Amino acid sequence: MESLLRISPIIILSVLALAVQAEENAPNIVLVLTDDQDVVLKGLNPMVQTQQLIANRGATFMNAFTSSPICCPSRSSLLTGQYAHNVKTFNNSQTGGCYGTHWREKVEPSTFPVLLQEAGYRTFYAGKYLNEYYSKEVPPGWSDWHGLHGNSKYYNYTLNENGQIVSFTEEYLTDVLSNRTVDFLSKAEQGVPFFAMVAPPAPHAPYTAATRHEDTFADVNAPRTKNYNLPCGPLEKHWLLTMPPSPLPADILASIDIIYRKRWQSLMAVDEMVESIVATLEKRNMLTDTYIIYTSDNGYHMGQFGLPYDKRQPYETDIRVPLLMTGPKIPPKTLVSAPVVLIDIAPTVLELAGLDIPAEVDGASVLSKLSHTAPIEERQILVEYWGEGTVETHNPECPWQKKDKLMLCTLDAGCHCQDAWNNTYNCVRHMANDLDMVYCQFKDNEHFIEAYDLSNDMYQIENVAYDLLPSIRAKYDLAITNLTECSGPTCRRIY
Repeated sequence: MESLLRISPIIILSVLALAVQAEENAPNIVLVLTDDQDVVLKGLNPMVQTQQLIANRGATFMNAFTSSPICCPSRSSLLTGQYAHNVKTFNNSQTGGCYGTHWREKVEPSTFPVLLQEAGYRTFYAGKYLNEYYSKEVPPGWSDWHGLHGNSKYYNYTLNENGQIVSFTEEYLTDVLSNRTVDFLSKAEQGVPFFAMVAPPAPHAPYTAATRHEDTFADVNAPRTKNYNLPCGPLEKHWLLTMPPSPLPADILASIDIIYRKRWQSLMAVDEMVESIVATLEKRNMLTDTYIIYTSDNGYHMGQFGLPYDKRQPYETDIRVPLLMTGPKIPPKTLVSAPVVLIDIAPTVLELAGLDIPAEVDGASVLSKLSHTAPIEERQILVEYWGEGTVETHNPECPWQKKDKLMLCTLDAGCHCQDAWNNTYNCVRHMANDLDMVYCQFKDNEHFIEAYDLSNDMYQIENVAYDLLPSIRAKYDLAITNLTECSGPTCRRIY
């Protein structure tokens, strides 16, 4: 018996060697997260290098969505793989859970970068984190940290650089983030896997381009989609979209074109950053061992249904996001039709790293879908949003009253408000081989519902919610009830 309990030193060394080998074989991962970049309105078109270096060398996800079309809830979900209702980040304010006490104490210590770091990954972050992050603390899970204080800016900003608070005035933020990322990659130790995440401000407002790009795309205007500046009746869309002015006047349409052009201009520095990242990896012979993921936190609308410009709505412009991925074993120019969500990124990265996916994760890895021939598996995706309007968000320059609790009402948008206290909704985005639907419940005084059959109405012009069979409506009502209470595996069921 004693001889059986003895373990040879050779065996011990062999086991340790296998462990080291497993760590050395773990791939590197780079994640680029832009801010408010649409895909429906051709937001990827100006990014020639990004398309050539990531999409053409790997996969383009044709049906990628955010589960919350607003910055902080979406980013919180991406970092955890959980829906916003599970991380309790409801909007962009601290009271709404954005970098609030619950996040810092209960959620942040278990984000996927923490798990990567514990497994031996060297982790790097540069750029916008969460809207209410103004801390001297470096969030857990990051070996090298360059986090932006607050919301997206291009000049006159502050970074927390590994615990040191550094202010910048004239340095263009995207260029600074690019330099920090390239410096990290240039110094990365061979054989030690890394995860690098960079989150530039573009194309978020104020849509400021680098000086070298200010004259680009002079002839580009916002797409005149079929739902562009289309006024809505009271039974066609929820009440916020029926506010005046509708349709939008010519001066606001002209400003939308200017903003659209500026968004493209601001993305040019991001395109250059992607090119620099890939070039650095190639120079160091690391590209063949590195996965690169490119996406955005949410989409953006520009004039659709007479809404000026913002996100926050349940329509395809706002909830669809670009998602590109390249790396070892991903066939070039792969088009993935399967529906995926930003909450899938965390389990995808963990699977790439060879780590277990925590049971509380709501999303699912996309790796099994990375094939031209992969079938479209039926999926129901929850889209959830909580309206932010309060009496404090009242703008006295507009004719509305404080008690209306409206938000983002500005003169340059004709006082057509972008949000309100009861612009709160839950939707189920339902896709399968023969199905492409969205069904939404609004928590307003009307208990308004909207539904669109996108296989026949890709611009979501005809609200068919009130024409659905009672059994179909009951089915989707039940799905929303279950999804808004789901956690882990129950978020991946079909109801």
